[in-house]
Amino acid sequence: QEKSSCLSAALFGEDCEISHDQLYELLKYAALGRSHNATQPSWCHISHQSHLAGVVVVILNEMSQLHFYKFYLQFKHLRRVFRHRFTLTPSANFPSSLYGEGTNLKPQNTAQGLNSTSGDCPPKSSGLQRNPIIRKYGEKKQGLTSYTLTLEEQKKNDYPIKGSPECKGYIYTECDQQRTDSSPLFGLDCEMCLTVKGNEVTRVSLVDAQGQCLLNELVKPETTVMNYRTKFSGITKKMLLPVKTKLSDIQTRLKKLLPHDAVLVGHSLNSDLQALEMIHPSVIDTSLLFARNAGRRFKLKFLAKAVLGKEIQCEERLGHDPAEDARAALELAQFFIEQGPAKVAELNLEKLLTDEKLAEASQNKAALQARGCRVQKQLNEPPRVPKACFLDCLQVTGQKPLLLGREEPDPSGLCQSNPSSSNKQILQRALEDVPQSTFSIIQFSLGPEDIASHPLAGLCAKVRSKLTDMLTIYAGPFEESFCLKSVKKEFEMCGPIQSLTVVAETYQPYVCIQYEVLEAAQLAVESLNETEVAGSCIKVQRPVTAAMLDCEVWIKELELDVENEGVIYVAGLKKSLTEADLQEEFSQLKDLETLFLPKDLQSGKHRNCCFLKFWKPQSALAALEVLNGWTVKGSKLRTRNALASGHLWRWIRQMNHSNGKQGGSIVHEKREQLSDSEQDLRKKVKRLDQYIKKLYGSLQNNTLCIVLFPGANSMHGSQSGLGLMGIKDGRGRSA
Repeated sequence: QEKSSCLSAALFGEDCEISHDQLYELLKYAALGRSHNATQPSWCHISHQSHLAGVVVVILNEMSQLHFYKFYLQFKHLRRVFRHRFTLTPSANFPSSLYGEGTNLKPQNTAQGLNSTSGDCPPKSSGLQRNPIIRKYGEKKQGLTSYTLTLEEQKKNDYPIKGSPECKGYIYTECDQQRTDSSPLFGLDCEMCLTVKGNEVTRVSLVDAQGQCLLNELVKPETTVMNYRTKFSGITKKMLLPVKTKLSDIQTRLKKLLPHDAVLVGHSLNSDLQALEMIHPSVIDTSLLFARNAGRRFKLKFLAKAVLGKEIQCEERLGHDPAEDARAALELAQFFIEQGPAKVAELNLEKLLTDEKLAEASQNKAALQARGCRVQKQLNEPPRVPKACFLDCLQVTGQKPLLLGREEPDPSGLCQSNPSSSNKQILQRALEDVPQSTFSIIQFSLGPEDIASHPLAGLCAKVRSKLTDMLTIYAGPFEESFCLKSVKKEFEMCGPIQSLTVVAETYQPYVCIQYEVLEAAQLAVESLNETEVAGSCIKVQRPVTAAMLDCEVWIKELELDVENEGVIYVAGLKKSLTEADLQEEFSQLKDLETLFLPKDLQSGKHRNCCFLKFWKPQSALAALEVLNGWTVKGSKLRTRNALASGHLWRWIRQMNHSNGKQGGSIVHEKREQLSDSEQDLRKKVKRLDQYIKKLYGSLQNNTLCIVLFPGANSMHGSQSGLGLMGIKDGRGRSA
């Protein structure tokens, strides 16, 4: 009997956040096996990789984990089929992080869509016409205004835009004067640290067209620093202690320093302006100016060396020097403008980058040999280019990567498709072409108008409010002289409490309790409603709001979610119990796979609840019967089916942590009537789910399928992405 491939992953609780490097690691191994230095991923395991029928990656462009939760009920197929899920760290350049930075794959426009045949290695360029810089700008020399980003390009690359709802509170530089080819250039660079708020500026540098430093200042973040990122920022806790300069001070100084026709230059300048919370209408972004294929970007360090012959960001130095980086970006823009696209294209930067990586790999190999490295097998292999040619490797092995998308036609993009192509047309092409391909990337997109009319900040507020309501219960009425401590003790038996407040507006006292986990709130409603607590027979209910009318539907669908299959929630644990104690107590339960004990973000101490995951769903049901009312070292347990045991649990915890500094009071936003645009968006999302269902149904058994919500960057911090994956089995589900 033919062996089936199987995917296993420890994506439970704390371990469900995956980086793009780890995702790349999985894709490379799934497609190539042990050839081309591909190894089993460190975070999951594919059994019998050689028996995989193929790999299909579905990308839902411009969507994040936030969209999955907002439209959870509409994504019926995704949540009932894909068992393995993970939070995906957001990336400024998603295609590059997914495909690899050195991909030379050139898609071909065919009648069937974008289909990259790969029998041969990519052909060498026959002249400058194929260079992405020439395709984007032409060969003739032009003035600087030809290289400033258009408003559409700024929107596409997450630049803060004047009048955008997401940029409320941002400072406008008021540089509104008409730009000419003689307008002054200014280089700008910032270093950021990770704080509770997100990325906050801790150092700012501004240089003029002559390279003179006009501003080089440390900045005190508004909120607590969680990670100084010293390796890159060069910032330490000690450096910031005496600093008094605030972000508002820097904003004022920059406004005074910049003339009304100033053009700002930087490398991925959108990140700097977002962190500065400033809007500037005219920018040159050197990461986009030196165009590449596949939406990838050259690093500033490489460009400075290859184009200017300068070494920056030296490893001997602690962190980057923002003045040095600002000056390098400025000089790169000046070089491009003065020399013109043809001269820049003649540098053949792609080849220089490949040569540099090969040389580096060769040096590393020589160094290992000099130290007498014991891994002889690795030494005998050709020098490898780390994460540089994933799709190229597919071509070398004779596989046929299929790339289908609905992106805007962009000479530097991997998916050059007709923008008039609908998701339905892309689906039809995929149904025809995926069976002939061993590795497919299918990109679906919502319309630009849908993204524009539903900004991330608005979606985030709605999802946050919905989850807060679901975590909240009201209990009462109580006697005037009731014991609040007794009430808290009783309700804590259902799970960890985020906040507890007395409602004073009612005739008799009620309490409002916000839990940290969904299961605790649901358990309180199920087990304490119409019971006697603190001497009163009380009613326990959730907030009565328009958004909560479908709460029971949500609870039912969460219970049916395939990720929660075989997982139960256990509350009422004594905090003195250790994980070892619980392992011993629960060891007699049949088919127990994993025990997850949540911990407090601040203290690191575990909470009074845990999740138990079983190999078989029927064993989980049996454990529910055994554990409900069971006593563990004097503590009576309460249990129920899990509702948010994996990725959702982690996200709720982060939300609670960010809300925890606001006094613990529950504020419910005013619900407005569902707009026509949101109703339309719900229909489109539901249709997308149906398209993925059809595509998944057409796949051969033993196909690895991964659905990715790439995530997005916003001024309120980054919105994480989401990945769902599984290997299709004979039942049409993922293993």
